[in-house]
Amino acid sequence: MSISAQDVKSLREKTGAGMLDCKKALQEAEGNMDSAIEFLKKQGLAKAVKKGDRIAAEGLVFAAGDANQAALVEINCETDFVAKNDDFLALGAKLAEVIKANDPADLEAALALDIDGKSAQDYINEKIAVIGENIRLRRFQVLKASDAAQIITYNHNNGKIFVAIEIAGDNVNADWGRDVCMQIAAMAPQYLDKSEVPASVIEAEKEIRKVQLLESGKPENMLDKILAGQLDKFAGEMSLLQQVYVKDMGGKKKVADYIKECDPTAKVNRFVRFAVGEGIEKRQEDFAEEVAKMAQ
Repeated sequence: MSISAQDVKSLREKTGAGMLDCKKALQEAEGNMDSAIEFLKKQGLAKAVKKGDRIAAEGLVFAAGDANQAALVEINCETDFVAKNDDFLALGAKLAEVIKANDPADLEAALALDIDGKSAQDYINEKIAVIGENIRLRRFQVLKASDAAQIITYNHNNGKIFVAIEIAGDNVNADWGRDVCMQIAAMAPQYLDKSEVPASVIEAEKEIRKVQLLESGKPENMLDKILAGQLDKFAGEMSLLQQVYVKDMGGKKKVADYIKECDPTAKVNRFVRFAVGEGIEKRQEDFAEEVAKMAQ
């Protein structure tokens, strides 16, 4: 049957699908708009499944919330180009808002949340069909401020790194709180305080350093004293409060010292740092080999 250009245009505006996909959907549905929309949804799910194994290590971290409650959400895609796409940006903002409002228990619960009458996973799948890349909700964290505390967030490099901290105190403000967030973004501490570093981590590092010291000719009876200092420094470098404050030109002031200067009553309760794609093994492509494949 003949499908009018106006019908194709109307279906495209409603779904965001490509012109050819819209025309095919209308032909399959014999011109029925609702059936055509349903057809596109099914096609989108099928495409999403096909793209599901493709590595998605790019993307952005999105945030939603205020000083009382905030959510950080990492959404991955395959290319940095798509991470700048308006549809992708809208998807991330929507997911962050829904997750912040519902505070799901885990990733499975988050993907089951309702968005405009469909599950979050189906909502993502529909965007995959439109955008044409694998997209996934990788992780999220919701922070709720306790009494006398507030949440402060920091966006670095347009969403490539996002930090949120919960700080309590009598004189907490966004200016110096943002400085602490910038420290976390730059130095990537794994723990709040060195007392939190697991004994197993310290012990593993101790064995490595012990071998290094022996190989360098240090006398064995001096090892314990040398190792004690080295391991204390190692734990401090991994921990926010004991890290050297990056804005201190002298290189001696610790983050804990800076916080105390700003507000003697202040206490950092916790922090979250998301960097896009960290821990994801990216596929390494050989350009010459890729060109050869295309030529074949």
